[in-house]
Amino acid sequence: MEIKEQNLIKDNTSDDSGALKTFPGELYVKNVHKSFGVTKALANVSFTGYFGEIHAIIGGNGCGKSTLAKVLAGVLPIDSGKVSIKGAHPSTPKESRNLGVAMVFQEVLVADEASVVDNLFIGVDGFITKNLSDKEKQDKARELLSELADEEIDPLMPAGNLPLSIKAWITIARGLLREPDVLILDESTAALDFDSTERLFDKMRELRDKGSAVIIVSHRIAELVRISDRCTVMRDGIDVGVLQKEEVTEKNLLSLMTGKEQKSDRTKDAAHQTKYSQVSLKTTNMQVWSDSEKSNFELRKGEIVGVTGLDGHGQDDFVRILAGVSNAFDGFTEVNINHGHKFFPIRSLEEAMQHDIEFVSGDRKREGILPNLSIIENLGISMYQKFSKIPGVRFIDWGAINDVVDWEVERLAIKTGPRENLITSLSGGNQQKVMLGRAFATQPKILILLDPARGIDLNTKLDLYKQLREFADDGNSVVYMSSELEEFIGFCSRVVVFREGSIFETFIDEQINADGMLESMFGHRQNSSPEKKPNNQHTNKKNASVELKNQTLKKQSDNKVETKVTKPNISKYFNKKTEKISSASSTKKNFSAKDEEQFNNILTSTEKNSNRKKYHQKLKTDLNTEINEYSENDSIKFANLIASGEQLIKNKGKTSYRNNNEAYTNSDEELFNKHLSSTQDKTNKQNVEGRKEENLSDQKINTSESKTFEYNEKDVAQFEKLMSKK
Repeated sequence: MEIKEQNLIKDNTSDDSGALKTFPGELYVKNVHKSFGVTKALANVSFTGYFGEIHAIIGGNGCGKSTLAKVLAGVLPIDSGKVSIKGAHPSTPKESRNLGVAMVFQEVLVADEASVVDNLFIGVDGFITKNLSDKEKQDKARELLSELADEEIDPLMPAGNLPLSIKAWITIARGLLREPDVLILDESTAALDFDSTERLFDKMRELRDKGSAVIIVSHRIAELVRISDRCTVMRDGIDVGVLQKEEVTEKNLLSLMTGKEQKSDRTKDAAHQTKYSQVSLKTTNMQVWSDSEKSNFELRKGEIVGVTGLDGHGQDDFVRILAGVSNAFDGFTEVNINHGHKFFPIRSLEEAMQHDIEFVSGDRKREGILPNLSIIENLGISMYQKFSKIPGVRFIDWGAINDVVDWEVERLAIKTGPRENLITSLSGGNQQKVMLGRAFATQPKILILLDPARGIDLNTKLDLYKQLREFADDGNSVVYMSSELEEFIGFCSRVVVFREGSIFETFIDEQINADGMLESMFGHRQNSSPEKKPNNQHTNKKNASVELKNQTLKKQSDNKVETKVTKPNISKYFNKKTEKISSASSTKKNFSAKDEEQFNNILTSTEKNSNRKKYHQKLKTDLNTEINEYSENDSIKFANLIASGEQLIKNKGKTSYRNNNEAYTNSDEELFNKHLSSTQDKTNKQNVEGRKEENLSDQKINTSESKTFEYNEKDVAQFEKLMSKK
């Protein structure tokens, strides 16, 4: 059906998009009543929405806003009144779905055992027919989740292995897959961080501009101011007013939600300060992930510390480690409840409870409520051991437990029917209050809160902040993790920003502001100075020394982490000096034993390489030259000796080798003749062998020739004397 645009009513304007456009089609609830037993959830409620706008529904816990959203989606049948969507009157989820209505519930409803793609397309296919093939579903799931969650997610992965924020994206994507004409979001941003919320808002604006009606239920006033075009306020099951975009302020909302006139907007309270210096909980060189940097953290007695960061940067893992719910990759939490000198390690939830540490999770469905138990059992289960009449026997003093439950219900303003009803009969915000009451009932020394205000209305948040301040004033400590940055302002004295699994920056006192923390979450460092300790008598001296040290440091830019390297910062080892090189013994003291050992190894290796090189050069020279062990003078004399010997051989028998006056004996002459004969025989033999081995290498020939010279110096001397006598 073709949709024609027409101008919206005059009062419905939007600051960020100019004059809004509306589209034909009716969407309203008129005089609707809905009760659950004696509890009236909706009492004569009327509501009107428009196609082509974003309409917010806000109110206190248990005021009926979620019930109104479920009535629009056809999930809850009404007792009386009229619901109209595009002229039809749906009374079942199927009828509403056929009219183009999709709802994302407050609870993150996913099947942990099923895959991501099965969770997305559940209910899309018929009993026999399929609208898409398995490959088309996987491709569509991968594309949509990549756009929404801004990360690649395997569509075949079991949903139970994913964090809460990704599960929330699965439920949102399930509603967007149908390309609805009416999209209802019930507290869908509660599990998302700031960056993820902005991506969801972009998708909502895209649907609005295409002509869809977007209805959002939320407690976050800052979000409603930015995203909503109109806002309906609920109180005690009644619609008490409709605000235009420019009228949505904290003052107006509180006035309508509480029924009391607010004189002015809530002023910013001074940040909570502690008067103690004792450390009650700490971590030293803790490594949250295997690839993250180590972090040091201290929580002092009476202190409220906020923890925040973009989703997936490890702040929730860090808080769970502090509470003993999870273990760090390296390191552990240490606690000192009695404020002595001894710290006790916390490696499990049981050890944390033994040292009076209580943990409250924002994921109440998975880590909070016990859905099969009653309201009083959910709140009082933490006191069973304390109020046992007989130690070691499970005989519970219900009278004492009821007194504590009455106190916590009144203090936290929990709206309940009969306390024997199941916890699931309460609204999501009241379920969260029950979890907080359970933690307070044990009278802990340290409270570890992971997004505790999820699903809690603004008025209840203010009461919670007041109670936590009183809790800290009594000497107790609080760790408060939240993705809503406005919660820290005027409440926490110190806020720790996490990035990539470690503490990135710390904000103190007046430094705590939403813009600065947001930029720090995205990696832009705001504070160049080291962390400043609060002023008290125990830390004044330390503050003075830190301040004096900071004055000596040069200022650095906002985005630089390292300090600028200057000449005084350089180690003496790297200073260049023109010194005369002394012996190894004199310079030995400048090097460590390890350095000297490495240096000696290098010298030994170099010497071996040099000797090896000389050896190869000598071997090459020896192969290319003749082996000659005699000097040139020796060779001349020996040649003369041989020539004289040959002449004597020719004259053999003609003359005698000696005269009568000579000093040589007959034995000397015989020895000489024998030597000449041996020499002649060897010479002849070498000539014969030389002709047979003409193709031998020069090396073998030279070696053969060198072996013929076997005379020593004594022989040569005798030959010279013999020749001179001749």
